[in-house]
Amino acid sequence: MTSTAAPAPLPLVRIAVDCMGGDHGASVTLPACRAFLARHPQAELVLVGSAAALEPAQSFERCSRVVATEVVTMDDAVEVALRRKRDSSMRVAINQLKLGAHACVSAGNTGALMALARYLLKTLDGIDRPAIATVMPNRRDGYTTVLDLGANVDCTPENLLQFAVMGSALVAAVDGKEEPSVGLLNIGEEAIKGSETIKRAGELLRQAAAAGHLNFQGNVEGNDIFKGTVDIVVCDGFVGNVLLKTTEGLASMLTDFIRQEFTRGPFSKVAALVALPVLKRFKHRVDPRRYNGAALLGLRGLVFKSHGSADAYAFEQALARAYDAARNRLLDRVHDRLGPTLAALPTGDAAPEQVA
Repeated sequence: MTSTAAPAPLPLVRIAVDCMGGDHGASVTLPACRAFLARHPQAELVLVGSAAALEPAQSFERCSRVVATEVVTMDDAVEVALRRKRDSSMRVAINQLKLGAHACVSAGNTGALMALARYLLKTLDGIDRPAIATVMPNRRDGYTTVLDLGANVDCTPENLLQFAVMGSALVAAVDGKEEPSVGLLNIGEEAIKGSETIKRAGELLRQAAAAGHLNFQGNVEGNDIFKGTVDIVVCDGFVGNVLLKTTEGLASMLTDFIRQEFTRGPFSKVAALVALPVLKRFKHRVDPRRYNGAALLGLRGLVFKSHGSADAYAFEQALARAYDAARNRLLDRVHDRLGPTLAALPTGDAAPEQVA
């Protein structure tokens, strides 16, 4: 596989934070920012929000504050975020990328964040549509990167190829794997299975692999994500979003199960106590808070989406993922991989864009 030398890490990373986004706003984002700064001495934060909300951050080191007078709520339509709330904390935070920030993090409305980011930053050359990428735990004591998770309900084969290239750059930047393995999510491993879009995408991915631009391992099934069969799994946004919500639901169900066992009869309580250490370790492994922070890939700037209901610990993880991506120059890596991979392949955007 063709590889290039990894760019040198940034000596100092500046991250813009939408402090008002999400279900909890500054009550979660500010404690997360304080904890993040304590653990990352090579980071600076640009905190964006209302003057009152940012007041407690006056004592934060390596911080600057930018006042925004409006907030994009979780229920706002995309048009409201784009055309009416021109001084929203989300929009102002994204704009900081044009003023020297290396990454932006928000827990706000996903559709609005994607629309604003695409409008303000534009897409990279060779990319038709941005994609949302995050990680899911696997049994190899690591995680699998999955994209797209809801930005694009309908995808062309070329879109899926672009997702594979961007996902490879992300894993190389954040995890240090210069040749991460890629799988195409399908209903079976055989190349003849799946829709026409999936079969054509498989052909493009195999061509890229034959040319040495991707480490494509073929089709994978849903259980391969949790087996850790490959480093990256590519799918359309409809399937990816269902997968994400199902995984989050299972983690929540496990938490409820552990809690309920301690409210049952004495024998159940004894059994639960005996199994508690194992259950706690498993719960920690699958805790979605540890994997919070989805990258919006394909833009001319690094934007990371935190879960809207994230607590301070989870939001800090999103900040850390944005920091790692920026420090290891993810944008440069995507650019370096896109050129040689896509130059001889068709691109286009035949399907209408939808945001889940």
